[in-house]
Amino acid sequence: MVKRIKRLEKGEESLKREIEEHFQKVEEDIKDNEVNRGSYHVKEIERSLLFTLKRKIKLIGEDDSELIKKYNERLEEFKKKLGDE
Repeated sequence: MVKRIKRLEKGEESLKREIEEHFQKVEEDIKDNEVNRGSYHVKEIERSLLFTLKRKIKLIGEDDSELIKKYNERLEEFKKKLGDE
């Protein structure tokens, strides 16, 4: 069981890094006026990465509300900038 939790924690950290990378890509896309590509990254974060992160955090038994709230706020900010509301 300890190995599983350690593996889940590593996966959680990996997902956080991947989400941050996608946020950086969205910022670059906004700067470069690449709305479609930016929208893709927002959807990737929202539909795939955040969903998986929530699942891993629940399996570990941690509270995810603050982290997920922070990511959702950033997503909404980017959606407004991209016009994807």
